[in-house]
Amino acid sequence: MRWADLLADGETVARYWSHVLRRGPDECWWWTGGLTDTGHATFRAVSLPGRTRRGTVPAHLFGYRLAHGPDSVPRGMVVRHRCDEPPCQNPAHWLLGTRGDNNRDAASRRRLAGHALADVRGAAGRARAVQAAIAAASPEDLDQAIAAALAAGNPSGAHQNALF
Repeated sequence: MRWADLLADGETVARYWSHVLRRGPDECWWWTGGLTDTGHATFRAVSLPGRTRRGTVPAHLFGYRLAHGPDSVPRGMVVRHRCDEPPCQNPAHWLLGTRGDNNRDAASRRRLAGHALADVRGAAGRARAVQAAIAAASPEDLDQAIAAALAAGNPSGAHQNALF
């Protein structure tokens, strides 16, 4: 699987965007497709022969390369989420870093009351709750439905913004 070929295929790109709820430039763009057990978006970019899920990639990796080019993620680097929402697909919320950078981000924020990483449901439970809220809401009620789904994982009511 070559990134340049995947990103140049209009049908694949359209399938990717069909799973993204795009919102304002500063808001999270929620993934409505498959999720991993860590709450990250997963995208079947291509179907390859065999019984495995070969051809499935992290959706934010696909999206990052779509926004910045097929060779934009050097070996040893990962795409991090500034917003700490694993299913987020907003290119403005991503930055490159090492796996160590990503782990330090999570460790520094997961115990902050009201922070996304401190959600009582865990990252996957939080992502699934947002997906369910999106699926059930009418277009004019989306913002309120998403806010309620996020608040449900934070019984204390405390609020923390992303640190960067």
